Amino acid sequence: MHPVLETSGLTKQFGGIVAANDVSLSIEKGARHALIGPNGAGKTTLINLLTGVLRPTAGRIILEAQDITDLEAHKRVQLGVARTFQINQLFADLTPLETIGLAISERMELGRQWWRLVGSKGMVIEESVDILQRFNLADVMDERTATLPYGKQRLLEIALAIACRPRVLLLDEPAAGVPEAERHGILDAVAALPSDVTVLLIEHDMDIVFSFADRISVLVNGALFVEGPPEEVARDPRVKAVYLGEEVHG
Repeated sequence: MHPVLETSGLTKQFGGIVAANDVSLSIEKGARHALIGPNGAGKTTLINLLTGVLRPTAGRIILEAQDITDLEAHKRVQLGVARTFQINQLFADLTPLETIGLAISERMELGRQWWRLVGSKGMVIEESVDILQRFNLADVMDERTATLPYGKQRLLEIALAIACRPRVLLLDEPAAGVPEAERHGILDAVAALPSDVTVLLIEHDMDIVFSFADRISVLVNGALFVEGPPEEVARDPRVKAVYLGEEVHG
């Protein structure tokens, strides 16, 4: 397998604080890769660097042999890099159908007035409904997003990312803040993501991490600490000491 996304010596400094410290990461095509670590380890900073929200102090980012280090965030989306956020970035006054339709129309370069273009409305709505059905959101597709349960909003954000047809999907704590009764929906949605989409997952919920990932990277103080298959990472005494604790998968 060939890496779809790589970093080399990726570093980000904020004054005297090093948030990402010489991170060299390789993610294979189709992988289910988890990035874990204690609070303040630099996980979200790394995601922000990969997606172009932040520019690195040093290092390179390579997407399928193309250097994207200096590309703007929207250009990376066009190349197939999509993400979700710890706190959702949805349009509260739009419905799920409108939200997904807007993303599809942008991807198809129809603009925001897609419903007025002859022949485009049917295509966009058909694909939108299909995506919403896959994420169990069809029953609420005409409701305002602001009125949806938080678990449904998190599902909608994942669906929105998938509507961009990404090659690489970066999930930043998709289950964060979701009530226990709604978390199974997030688990199911993450597990059912298309196999041809490479996924990098940041998550504190170890049940999600160990049921999902085929490889885990542990970040501590902005630097890669341990990396390997889940069973090796779970047994590593250094990881237990700094993050997992002896009681988790011990």
